[in-house]
Amino acid sequence: MSMCKGLRAAVRSPTRRKALTAADLVSWGYSEGAEAPETYARKLSAVDRCMSILAGSMAKLPNYIFDAKTRERVDHPLLHLLNVRPNEAMTPSIRKEVLENSRNEGGNGYDWILRDPRTGRITELIPVPWYLVEPWRDLSGRIWYTVTHPVTGEPMVLPQEDICHYKGATRDGLKGISALRRAADTLASARASQQYERSYYESGGQPSGILRTESDLGGYAKGADGKVLTRSDGSAVSLKDQLRSEWEKIHAGPKNGHRVAILDLGLDYKPIAASNQEAQFVESKEVSIRDIARYFGIPLYKLGEGKEAYSSNEQNAIEYVTGTLHPIVTQYEEEQTWKLLTDREIGRGLEIRINLMAELRGDTAARGNWYQTMLQNGPFSVNDVRALEDLPDIPGGDEHRASLNYVPLSMWAELSRLRAETRPPAE
Repeated sequence: MSMCKGLRAAVRSPTRRKALTAADLVSWGYSEGAEAPETYARKLSAVDRCMSILAGSMAKLPNYIFDAKTRERVDHPLLHLLNVRPNEAMTPSIRKEVLENSRNEGGNGYDWILRDPRTGRITELIPVPWYLVEPWRDLSGRIWYTVTHPVTGEPMVLPQEDICHYKGATRDGLKGISALRRAADTLASARASQQYERSYYESGGQPSGILRTESDLGGYAKGADGKVLTRSDGSAVSLKDQLRSEWEKIHAGPKNGHRVAILDLGLDYKPIAASNQEAQFVESKEVSIRDIARYFGIPLYKLGEGKEAYSSNEQNAIEYVTGTLHPIVTQYEEEQTWKLLTDREIGRGLEIRINLMAELRGDTAARGNWYQTMLQNGPFSVNDVRALEDLPDIPGGDEHRASLNYVPLSMWAELSRLRAETRPPAE
Protein backbone atom coordinates (compact mmCIF):
# COMPACT_ATOMS: atom_id res chain seq x y z
CA MET A 1 0.00 0.00 0.00
CA SER A 2 1.44 3.34 -1.04
CA MET A 3 1.53 6.23 1.41
CA CYS A 4 -1.11 8.19 -0.55
CA LYS A 5 -3.47 5.23 -0.62
CA GLY A 6 -2.83 4.67 3.05
CA LEU A 7 -3.69 8.28 3.85
CA ARG A 8 -6.95 8.12 1.86
CA ALA A 9 -7.92 4.87 3.57
CA ALA A 10 -7.12 6.36 6.96
CA VAL A 11 -9.22 9.46 6.39
CA ARG A 12 -12.15 7.32 5.21
CA SER A 13 -12.08 5.27 8.42
CA PRO A 14 -14.31 7.09 10.97
CA THR A 15 -13.52 4.68 13.80
CA ARG A 16 -9.88 5.76 13.96
CA ARG A 17 -10.47 9.22 15.45
CA LYS A 18 -11.58 8.20 18.90
CA ALA A 19 -12.06 11.13 21.29
CA LEU A 20 -11.72 11.04 25.06
CA THR A 21 -15.17 10.95 26.65
CA ALA A 22 -16.60 11.53 30.11
CA ALA A 23 -17.36 7.80 30.28
CA ASP A 24 -13.65 7.09 29.81
CA LEU A 25 -12.76 9.34 32.73
CA VAL A 26 -15.39 7.79 34.99
CA SER A 27 -14.11 4.31 34.08
CA TRP A 28 -10.65 5.45 35.20
CA GLY A 29 -12.01 6.40 38.61
CA TYR A 30 -12.52 10.15 38.13
CA SER A 31 -15.71 11.90 39.14
CA GLU A 32 -17.99 13.36 36.50
CA GLY A 33 -17.52 17.06 35.81
CA ALA A 34 -15.52 19.51 33.76
CA GLU A 35 -12.13 18.75 35.32
CA ALA A 36 -9.56 17.00 33.15
CA PRO A 37 -8.06 13.89 34.79
CA GLU A 38 -4.62 15.42 35.23
CA THR A 39 -6.16 18.51 36.85
CA TYR A 40 -8.18 16.32 39.18
CA ALA A 41 -5.18 14.20 40.17
CA ARG A 42 -2.69 17.04 40.49
CA LYS A 43 -4.76 18.59 43.26
CA LEU A 44 -3.05 15.93 45.36
CA SER A 45 0.33 17.36 46.34
CA ALA A 46 2.07 13.97 46.12
CA VAL A 47 0.90 13.44 42.53
CA ASP A 48 1.86 16.97 41.51
CA ARG A 49 5.30 16.59 43.05
CA CYS A 50 5.93 13.15 41.52
CA MET A 51 5.07 14.42 38.06
CA SER A 52 7.16 17.56 38.56
CA ILE A 53 10.17 15.50 39.66
CA LEU A 54 10.02 13.18 36.64
CA ALA A 55 9.43 16.03 34.19
CA GLY A 56 12.20 18.10 35.78
CA SER A 57 14.64 15.20 35.70
CA MET A 58 14.05 14.53 32.00
CA ALA A 59 14.13 18.26 31.19
CA LYS A 60 17.70 18.74 32.41
CA LEU A 61 19.28 15.73 30.68
CA PRO A 62 21.22 16.75 27.53
CA ASN A 63 21.44 14.65 24.35
CA TYR A 64 24.50 13.61 22.41
CA ILE A 65 25.18 11.51 19.31
CA PHE A 66 27.28 8.39 19.95
CA ASP A 67 29.16 6.26 17.43
CA ALA A 68 28.82 2.71 18.75
CA LYS A 69 31.61 1.46 16.48
CA THR A 70 34.32 3.96 17.40
CA ARG A 71 32.91 4.54 20.92
CA GLU A 72 33.14 8.31 20.42
CA ARG A 73 30.76 11.26 20.45
CA VAL A 74 30.17 12.87 17.07
CA ASP A 75 28.86 16.22 15.92
CA HIS A 76 25.47 16.22 14.16
CA PRO A 77 22.91 18.85 13.02
CA LEU A 78 20.24 17.18 15.18
CA LEU A 79 22.05 18.35 18.31
CA HIS A 80 20.95 21.89 17.56
CA LEU A 81 17.29 20.79 17.75
CA LEU A 82 17.78 18.54 20.77
CA ASN A 83 20.01 20.81 22.86
CA VAL A 84 19.58 24.37 21.56
CA ARG A 85 16.14 25.05 20.04
CA PRO A 86 13.65 22.30 19.07
CA ASN A 87 11.01 24.71 17.77
CA GLU A 88 10.17 28.40 17.67
CA ALA A 89 8.19 28.43 20.92
CA MET A 90 10.18 26.19 23.27
CA THR A 91 13.56 25.69 24.84
CA PRO A 92 14.86 22.08 24.93
CA SER A 93 14.06 21.73 28.63
CA ILE A 94 10.48 22.95 28.16
CA ARG A 95 9.93 20.52 25.27
CA LYS A 96 11.16 17.58 27.33
CA GLU A 97 9.09 18.66 30.32
CA VAL A 98 5.94 18.83 28.16
CA LEU A 99 6.66 15.38 26.72
CA GLU A 100 7.21 13.76 30.11
CA ASN A 101 4.15 15.42 31.65
CA SER A 102 2.08 14.13 28.72
CA ARG A 103 3.54 10.63 29.13
CA ASN A 104 2.65 10.58 32.81
CA GLU A 105 -0.78 12.21 32.47
CA GLY A 106 -2.11 10.24 29.51
CA GLY A 107 0.37 7.38 29.21
CA ASN A 108 1.71 8.76 25.92
CA GLY A 109 4.09 11.57 24.92
CA TYR A 110 4.24 12.61 21.27
CA ASP A 111 6.87 14.56 19.29
CA TRP A 112 5.63 15.83 15.93
CA ILE A 113 8.58 15.73 13.51
CA LEU A 114 8.52 18.48 10.89
CA ARG A 115 10.77 18.06 7.85
CA ASP A 116 11.84 20.27 4.97
CA PRO A 117 9.73 18.97 2.02
CA ARG A 118 12.65 19.45 -0.40
CA THR A 119 15.55 17.97 1.53
CA GLY A 120 13.82 15.81 4.14
CA ARG A 121 15.93 17.45 6.85
CA ILE A 122 14.25 17.70 10.26
CA THR A 123 13.46 21.34 11.00
CA GLU A 124 11.35 21.22 14.19
CA LEU A 125 10.26 18.93 17.01
CA ILE A 126 6.87 19.91 18.42
CA PRO A 127 5.38 18.07 21.42
CA VAL A 128 1.65 17.40 21.04
CA PRO A 129 -0.57 16.73 24.11
CA TRP A 130 -1.64 13.11 24.47
CA TYR A 131 -5.37 13.87 24.21
CA LEU A 132 -4.89 15.27 20.68
CA VAL A 133 -3.35 12.08 19.26
CA GLU A 134 -4.79 8.64 18.53
CA PRO A 135 -2.45 5.88 17.26
CA TRP A 136 -3.90 2.98 15.22
CA ARG A 137 -2.97 0.21 12.80
CA ASP A 138 -4.34 -0.24 9.31
CA LEU A 139 -5.22 -3.63 7.82
CA SER A 140 -1.63 -4.21 6.75
CA GLY A 141 -0.35 -3.61 10.29
CA ARG A 142 1.21 -0.23 9.53
CA ILE A 143 0.97 2.33 12.36
CA TRP A 144 -0.62 5.76 11.79
CA TYR A 145 -1.39 8.69 14.06
CA THR A 146 -4.54 10.79 13.86
CA VAL A 147 -3.48 14.18 15.26
CA THR A 148 -5.92 16.97 16.04
CA HIS A 149 -4.20 20.19 15.01
CA PRO A 150 -3.69 22.23 18.23
CA VAL A 151 -4.59 25.50 16.45
CA THR A 152 -7.18 24.70 13.75
CA GLY A 153 -8.75 21.67 15.40
CA GLU A 154 -8.61 19.76 12.10
CA PRO A 155 -7.63 16.05 12.18
CA MET A 156 -4.41 15.07 10.39
CA VAL A 157 -3.35 11.51 9.62
CA LEU A 158 0.43 11.18 9.96
CA PRO A 159 2.66 8.18 9.27
CA GLN A 160 4.66 6.75 12.15
CA GLU A 161 7.85 8.26 10.67
CA ASP A 162 6.54 11.72 11.63
CA ILE A 163 5.82 10.98 15.30
CA CYS A 164 8.18 10.07 18.15
CA HIS A 165 6.00 8.14 20.60
CA TYR A 166 7.05 7.74 24.25
CA LYS A 167 4.83 5.36 26.24
CA GLY A 168 4.01 4.60 29.83
CA ALA A 169 3.24 1.02 30.84
CA THR A 170 1.77 -0.75 27.83
CA ARG A 171 -0.12 -3.97 27.10
CA ASP A 172 -0.05 -3.99 23.30
CA GLY A 173 3.00 -1.86 22.49
CA LEU A 174 0.81 0.60 20.58
CA LYS A 175 -0.52 2.81 23.40
CA GLY A 176 0.70 3.49 26.88
CA ILE A 177 -1.28 3.44 30.12
CA SER A 178 -0.69 6.38 32.42
CA ALA A 179 0.29 6.15 36.06
CA LEU A 180 -2.86 8.17 36.83
CA ARG A 181 -5.06 5.53 35.25
CA ARG A 182 -3.26 2.63 36.91
CA ALA A 183 -3.50 4.39 40.28
CA ALA A 184 -7.14 5.45 39.82
CA ASP A 185 -8.40 3.69 42.98
CA THR A 186 -5.55 5.03 45.10
CA LEU A 187 -6.04 8.55 43.77
CA ALA A 188 -9.82 8.42 44.28
CA SER A 189 -9.30 7.33 47.89
CA ALA A 190 -6.69 10.04 48.53
CA ARG A 191 -8.90 12.68 46.90
CA ALA A 192 -11.89 11.60 49.00
CA SER A 193 -9.75 11.91 52.13
CA GLN A 194 -8.63 15.36 51.02
CA GLN A 195 -12.21 16.46 50.40
CA TYR A 196 -13.29 15.05 53.76
CA GLU A 197 -10.52 17.03 55.46
CA ARG A 198 -11.56 20.17 53.62
CA SER A 199 -15.18 19.65 54.65
CA TYR A 200 -14.11 19.12 58.26
CA TYR A 201 -12.21 22.40 58.43
CA GLU A 202 -14.82 24.32 56.46
CA SER A 203 -17.19 23.46 59.27
CA GLY A 204 -14.81 25.19 61.66
CA GLY A 205 -13.24 21.94 62.81
CA GLN A 206 -16.37 21.39 64.85
CA PRO A 207 -18.04 17.99 65.17
CA SER A 208 -21.54 17.51 63.88
CA GLY A 209 -24.39 17.59 66.34
CA ILE A 210 -28.12 17.21 66.95
CA LEU A 211 -30.75 19.92 67.44
CA ARG A 212 -33.51 18.56 69.68
CA THR A 213 -36.96 19.95 70.36
CA GLU A 214 -40.26 18.72 71.75
CA SER A 215 -42.16 20.61 69.04
CA ASP A 216 -43.61 18.94 65.97
CA LEU A 217 -41.41 19.70 62.92
CA GLY A 218 -43.37 17.62 60.47
CA GLY A 219 -44.86 20.56 58.56
CA TYR A 220 -43.53 22.97 55.94
CA ALA A 221 -41.69 26.25 56.40
CA LYS A 222 -43.63 29.43 55.63
CA GLY A 223 -42.51 32.90 54.72
CA ALA A 224 -43.58 36.26 56.21
CA ASP A 225 -46.58 36.27 53.87
CA GLY A 226 -47.77 32.95 55.26
CA LYS A 227 -47.06 31.03 52.03
CA VAL A 228 -45.12 27.74 52.00
CA LEU A 229 -41.48 28.24 50.97
CA THR A 230 -40.35 26.36 47.85
CA ARG A 231 -37.04 25.45 46.26
CA SER A 232 -35.94 26.30 42.73
CA ASP A 233 -37.42 23.01 41.49
CA GLY A 234 -40.80 23.85 43.01
CA SER A 235 -40.67 21.37 45.91
CA ALA A 236 -41.77 22.53 49.36
CA VAL A 237 -39.22 23.21 52.11
CA SER A 238 -39.84 21.26 55.30
CA LEU A 239 -39.46 22.77 58.75
CA LYS A 240 -36.54 20.43 59.44
CA ASP A 241 -34.68 21.51 56.31
CA GLN A 242 -35.34 25.18 57.06
CA LEU A 243 -34.09 24.83 60.63
CA ARG A 244 -30.93 22.99 59.49
CA SER A 245 -30.25 25.58 56.81
CA GLU A 246 -30.60 28.52 59.21
CA TRP A 247 -28.36 26.83 61.78
CA GLU A 248 -25.59 26.07 59.24
CA LYS A 249 -25.81 29.58 57.81
CA ILE A 250 -24.89 31.03 61.21
CA HIS A 251 -22.60 28.38 62.72
CA ALA A 252 -21.00 26.40 59.85
CA GLY A 253 -17.67 27.33 58.26
CA PRO A 254 -14.29 28.36 59.68
CA LYS A 255 -15.33 32.02 60.06
CA ASN A 256 -18.24 31.01 62.27
CA GLY A 257 -16.29 28.71 64.56
CA HIS A 258 -16.90 29.17 68.29
CA ARG A 259 -19.75 31.67 67.78
CA VAL A 260 -22.24 31.85 70.63
CA ALA A 261 -25.47 30.06 69.76
CA ILE A 262 -28.82 31.50 70.84
CA LEU A 263 -31.55 28.85 70.86
CA ASP A 264 -35.28 29.45 71.02
CA LEU A 265 -38.44 27.41 70.46
CA GLY A 266 -37.23 24.94 73.09
CA LEU A 267 -34.26 23.82 70.96
CA ASP A 268 -31.41 21.94 72.57
CA TYR A 269 -28.04 21.38 70.78
CA LYS A 270 -26.09 18.22 71.56
CA PRO A 271 -22.70 17.87 69.84
CA ILE A 272 -21.46 14.49 68.62
CA ALA A 273 -17.91 14.01 69.87
CA ALA A 274 -15.25 13.50 67.21
CA SER A 275 -12.79 10.66 67.71
CA ASN A 276 -9.04 11.17 67.38
CA GLN A 277 -9.11 9.26 64.07
CA GLU A 278 -11.62 11.74 62.63
CA ALA A 279 -9.65 14.79 63.77
CA GLN A 280 -6.23 13.54 62.61
CA PHE A 281 -5.42 12.84 58.95
CA VAL A 282 -1.65 12.43 59.12
CA GLU A 283 -1.65 8.63 59.15
CA SER A 284 -3.98 8.27 56.17
CA LYS A 285 -2.00 10.89 54.25
CA GLU A 286 1.25 8.99 54.79
CA VAL A 287 -0.32 5.82 53.40
CA SER A 288 -1.61 7.67 50.33
CA ILE A 289 1.76 9.32 49.71
CA ARG A 290 3.58 5.99 49.89
CA ASP A 291 1.13 4.37 47.47
CA ILE A 292 1.38 7.26 45.01
CA ALA A 293 5.19 7.26 45.22
CA ARG A 294 5.23 3.54 44.33
CA TYR A 295 3.22 4.11 41.16
CA PHE A 296 5.61 6.80 39.96
CA GLY A 297 8.83 5.21 41.27
CA ILE A 298 9.79 8.27 43.33
CA PRO A 299 11.82 7.91 46.57
CA LEU A 300 9.90 9.12 49.61
CA TYR A 301 12.57 11.60 50.67
CA LYS A 302 11.95 13.57 47.46
CA LEU A 303 8.35 14.04 48.67
CA GLY A 304 9.40 15.16 52.14
CA GLU A 305 8.44 11.81 53.66
CA GLY A 306 10.29 8.85 55.11
CA LYS A 307 13.71 8.81 56.73
CA GLU A 308 15.98 11.78 56.19
CA ALA A 309 19.36 10.10 56.76
CA TYR A 310 22.01 11.25 54.29
CA SER A 311 23.39 7.76 53.60
CA SER A 312 20.00 6.23 52.84
CA ASN A 313 18.93 9.22 50.77
CA GLU A 314 22.13 8.96 48.72
CA GLN A 315 21.37 5.31 48.00
CA ASN A 316 17.76 6.17 47.16
CA ALA A 317 18.98 8.83 44.72
CA ILE A 318 21.10 6.25 42.93
CA GLU A 319 18.17 3.81 42.88
CA TYR A 320 15.97 6.56 41.42
CA VAL A 321 18.43 7.08 38.55
CA THR A 322 18.98 3.37 37.83
CA GLY A 323 15.51 2.00 38.61
CA THR A 324 13.17 4.82 37.58
CA LEU A 325 14.95 7.19 35.17
CA HIS A 326 17.11 4.71 33.28
CA PRO A 327 14.21 2.72 31.75
CA ILE A 328 12.48 5.97 30.72
CA VAL A 329 15.68 7.36 29.23
CA THR A 330 16.31 4.12 27.33
CA GLN A 331 12.90 4.35 25.65
CA TYR A 332 13.52 7.98 24.65
CA GLU A 333 16.94 7.04 23.23
CA GLU A 334 15.61 4.09 21.22
CA GLU A 335 12.63 5.99 19.79
CA GLN A 336 14.68 9.05 18.84
CA THR A 337 17.44 6.97 17.26
CA TRP A 338 14.93 5.11 15.08
CA LYS A 339 12.82 8.11 14.08
CA LEU A 340 15.32 11.01 13.92
CA LEU A 341 18.38 9.35 12.35
CA THR A 342 18.47 8.04 8.79
CA ASP A 343 18.85 4.36 7.95
CA ARG A 344 22.36 5.06 6.66
CA GLU A 345 23.37 6.77 9.93
CA ILE A 346 21.95 3.92 12.00
CA GLY A 347 23.85 1.47 9.78
CA ARG A 348 27.06 3.40 10.52
CA GLY A 349 26.45 2.78 14.22
CA LEU A 350 25.18 6.22 15.26
CA GLU A 351 22.83 6.40 18.26
CA ILE A 352 21.09 9.25 20.07
CA ARG A 353 22.00 9.11 23.76
CA ILE A 354 20.89 11.02 26.86
CA ASN A 355 23.50 11.91 29.48
CA LEU A 356 22.25 10.72 32.88
CA MET A 357 25.20 12.31 34.66
CA ALA A 358 23.29 15.61 34.71
CA GLU A 359 20.96 14.05 37.30
CA LEU A 360 23.91 13.61 39.68
CA ARG A 361 25.37 17.09 39.24
CA GLY A 362 23.94 18.23 42.55
CA ASP A 363 25.45 15.28 44.45
CA THR A 364 29.14 16.15 44.43
CA ALA A 365 30.12 13.31 46.81
CA ALA A 366 28.49 10.56 44.72
CA ARG A 367 29.84 12.06 41.48
CA GLY A 368 33.37 12.39 42.91
CA ASN A 369 33.42 8.79 44.15
CA TRP A 370 32.26 7.52 40.77
CA TYR A 371 34.86 9.55 38.87
CA GLN A 372 37.59 8.29 41.20
CA THR A 373 36.59 4.68 40.63
CA MET A 374 36.49 5.11 36.84
CA LEU A 375 39.89 6.84 36.83
CA GLN A 376 41.66 4.36 39.10
CA ASN A 377 40.39 1.29 37.26
CA GLY A 378 41.16 2.68 33.79
CA PRO A 379 37.84 3.12 31.90
CA PHE A 380 38.04 6.95 32.05
CA SER A 381 40.84 9.35 31.29
CA VAL A 382 41.17 12.75 32.95
CA ASN A 383 39.78 14.39 29.82
CA ASP A 384 36.78 12.01 29.84
CA VAL A 385 35.93 13.25 33.33
CA ARG A 386 36.48 16.89 32.34
CA ALA A 387 34.14 16.46 29.37
CA LEU A 388 31.38 15.25 31.69
CA GLU A 389 31.95 18.39 33.78
CA ASP A 390 31.81 20.63 30.68
CA LEU A 391 35.50 21.50 31.04
CA PRO A 392 38.08 21.69 28.21
CA ASP A 393 40.74 19.04 27.63
CA ILE A 394 44.20 19.41 29.15
CA PRO A 395 47.57 18.24 27.74
CA GLY A 396 48.27 14.63 28.66
CA GLY A 397 44.71 14.12 29.86
CA ASP A 398 43.90 11.40 27.33
CA GLU A 399 46.05 8.74 29.01
CA HIS A 400 44.31 5.96 30.91
CA ARG A 401 45.80 4.71 34.16
CA ALA A 402 45.26 1.67 36.34
CA SER A 403 46.61 0.45 39.67
CA LEU A 404 49.46 -2.09 39.68
CA ASN A 405 48.02 -3.67 42.80
CA TYR A 406 45.65 -5.68 40.61
CA VAL A 407 47.49 -7.99 38.18
CA PRO A 408 46.68 -11.34 36.56
CA LEU A 409 47.67 -14.31 38.75
CA SER A 410 49.74 -15.69 35.88
CA MET A 411 52.03 -12.64 36.18
CA TRP A 412 52.08 -12.49 39.98
CA ALA A 413 55.27 -14.54 40.50
CA GLU A 414 57.27 -12.57 37.93
CA LEU A 415 56.15 -9.16 39.20
CA SER A 416 56.84 -10.24 42.78
CA ARG A 417 60.40 -11.29 41.83
CA LEU A 418 61.04 -7.99 40.02
CA ARG A 419 59.78 -6.01 42.99
CA ALA A 420 62.07 -7.93 45.33
CA GLU A 421 65.11 -7.33 43.09
CA THR A 422 64.53 -3.59 42.89
CA ARG A 423 63.91 -3.17 46.62
CA PRO A 424 66.81 -1.29 48.27
CA PRO A 425 68.93 -3.41 50.69
CA ALA A 426 68.31 -3.03 54.41
CA GLU A 427 70.98 -1.13 56.31
